[in-house]
Amino acid sequence: MKVNLERIENDLFELKKIGFNPEDKGIYRPGLTDPDMEARRWLAERFEQNGLVTHMDGAANVIGRLGDPDKPAIAVGSHADTVPCGGMFDGALGVIAALECVRVINENELELEHPLEIIATSEEEGRFGGMFGAQALVGEVKPDWIESARSADGEYLTEALARFDLDIPGVLRAKRVPGPIMAFLELHIEQGPVLEMERKSIGVVEGISGVFKWMVKLIGKADHAGTAPMHMRSDAFMGLADFAHEIGRIISEEGTDKSRLTIGKVDLKPGYAHTIPGEVDFTLVGRDLDEEVMHRLADTCRKVLSSIARKHRLHFDYEERSWLSPQPCNETVMKHFEESARNLGLDYMVMPSGAGHDVQFFARKVPAGMVFVPSVGGVSHAPDEWTHWDDVENGANVLLNTVVSLAQKKKPF
Repeated sequence: MKVNLERIENDLFELKKIGFNPEDKGIYRPGLTDPDMEARRWLAERFEQNGLVTHMDGAANVIGRLGDPDKPAIAVGSHADTVPCGGMFDGALGVIAALECVRVINENELELEHPLEIIATSEEEGRFGGMFGAQALVGEVKPDWIESARSADGEYLTEALARFDLDIPGVLRAKRVPGPIMAFLELHIEQGPVLEMERKSIGVVEGISGVFKWMVKLIGKADHAGTAPMHMRSDAFMGLADFAHEIGRIISEEGTDKSRLTIGKVDLKPGYAHTIPGEVDFTLVGRDLDEEVMHRLADTCRKVLSSIARKHRLHFDYEERSWLSPQPCNETVMKHFEESARNLGLDYMVMPSGAGHDVQFFARKVPAGMVFVPSVGGVSHAPDEWTHWDDVENGANVLLNTVVSLAQKKKPF
């Protein structure tokens, strides 16, 4: 079965207009803002126009159902919000492709054993931390977190909810997993360069990498850059430089080809050209699909930093800010994605997702899986984010055929 690409294009360009800034060409649709809610109303109208029984729940997820209201559904979707100055495909593609699946099913008058739901999740980009909509759907938000969560600009989540007549009890009532949802499927752009470099049309995601984040501090002694001899310094930056040089070795000895270690933000103090840095604060983020590997990477990083600190006469300290375990995708869903790609004559590869997605929360409770399509140049979260239309069509066709295959089986799982 094939989708109608022209309809997908039209919908994506229409949705792009909501929150679009003509000056920098970016889309500004952060979660729980006026542009975001305008997009949700637009999506709800589209859902209803195509015969879906539609509502927005207490966490601002827009949900449309096709079929029996009382049976557990196979859910398909992604998120509708964007980062500031984002692109037109991230999240939106998964929602619009899910809508196109419903249109094709309706046109062909297909009989399904299981109802379908399209879900446009809310606040996936983490404006308030986490993936609010998906976490509400699977029952992983607590009242105390909702009350304390704040955005970078200081707005409380409760304030944002209240602006749209939403509240904490409504968020808690949004839970649908387990229960009305039996499985979740998501189509997404890769947001990386692998598929394009490997010349593959489709990426079947085997799991979402786990992530740990540290705030690391190396403290030495600020001193005059001209009068302090090189061998007598306690230069905090030299400690950071030595550690950065060790990252490749740490991964080769303790990690896998799916391991990532990244120093993303650095703050040198006092930060003056003629002063030796007496302190450096930096972030260290580690990723892998195997939690045991993550622990090995973390332990080795700690040992290496301790050794480097002694070498440069520094004090080493760190705080673990977060630890998110890896989440494998469901093997049955993966096999159906692979079978659909083969039947369509598409080259595919099985790969991890280094970025977080809604699917990781669904996968903790129900069978769930994800399929990627290439991102040109690996670019995402930017105005020049782009995916070629033939790749969009390929991904949507894989999603469509997988959805139909699962929904027509009496016992898909």
